[in-house]
Amino acid sequence: MRRYEEKGADVMENENKKITTGKSVAVLIVSLAVLLYLVAVLKANPGVSLILSALVAIGMGMLFGCTWKEFENDIGDTFKTMFLGMLIMMFVGILIGAWMISGTVPLLMYYGLKLLPAPIFLFASCILCCLMSLMTGTSWGTMGTIGVALLGVGEGLVIPVAYTAGAIVVGAIFGDKLSPLSDTTIMAPYVSGTDIIEHIKSMLFTTVPCLAISLILYIILGMQFHGGNIDSESYQQILITLENSFNLNPILLLPPVVVLVLIFLRKPTLPVFGIGIVLAMILAVAVQGRSLTEVLSALASGMQTSTGMDLVDSMINRGGLTSMMSSVALIIGAAMFSSGLKTTKVFEVLLDTITRYAKGRRSLLAFSYILHLVLASLTGVYLVTFSIVGPILAP
Repeated sequence: MRRYEEKGADVMENENKKITTGKSVAVLIVSLAVLLYLVAVLKANPGVSLILSALVAIGMGMLFGCTWKEFENDIGDTFKTMFLGMLIMMFVGILIGAWMISGTVPLLMYYGLKLLPAPIFLFASCILCCLMSLMTGTSWGTMGTIGVALLGVGEGLVIPVAYTAGAIVVGAIFGDKLSPLSDTTIMAPYVSGTDIIEHIKSMLFTTVPCLAISLILYIILGMQFHGGNIDSESYQQILITLENSFNLNPILLLPPVVVLVLIFLRKPTLPVFGIGIVLAMILAVAVQGRSLTEVLSALASGMQTSTGMDLVDSMINRGGLTSMMSSVALIIGAAMFSSGLKTTKVFEVLLDTITRYAKGRRSLLAFSYILHLVLASLTGVYLVTFSIVGPILAP
């Protein structure tokens, strides 16, 4: 019996010696070089680039003595960690499509644009972009749609473009960062082994003070602007188009209110999003007069309508399950890449290096910021940094 125990111990010892530190570093350098070349030089699809880089890491690992079974087990474990995050992303796409066709998001746009007198224009623009990012989970989408409209309104009010652009960017980024519908907000906690609500709460300590300071500055800056013409043709056309395209009933605010309340009451995310989807479907049929076929189409492919104004179309024609599939594919690639690095002990080497120098919470946070900054700058794909840094620093 003792002989078998000693033999088992020898097997485990040999297992741990398969990948040396030097080999792990080689896997990291080569796989990252391949990833950088594909993404930065060839401009290849990030999901495909991650999968190909994962194959390089797996191939090198097998040459160095790892077995496919080890990679298979680690890939399975990583997918288990990320699967719920992928499901949430798919639900988010469906939810946004439902909120668009029900008129919920268009109503928020309409109310926001109506509350734009010159003295509080910058303040209101920041809040409006913040709300839209919170409701849609996309800062770029917010800046590229309603942000463009606000720039035109700002010019009509004789407000410097730089001021307006700053308010738009601050609001959009803040809303995206704290939105439970944002892909970054969803994936960061899942790859790091924490809860999405705890993740959002932890960000409040840094983001809320920054937003508060910005809003105070926008109020002060806005006091110097009293002229200009808010009744510009494009501004009025947006409002008229929204009025003609949707029944803008205040009851349309019910889905986001219910979802946000339930989320911050720490109810399970997927059922909460399901409630938000069902409520929006009911409102789309009852308030907007949409057929069930139209509603189901919006859930699958997003809102698809022509209002007669291209800018409004770009604001509301979004969402749907298919809109999230590229992000899901990116997560799958990131999971494979992360698994390849995990099996070849790259994470252990990086963690040993970090723990050697990180002696407390602040130094650990500093390492996290630096790693994210370097990897995001090199690859241009933030989910790559999640797939590498998240598992390294996970509790």
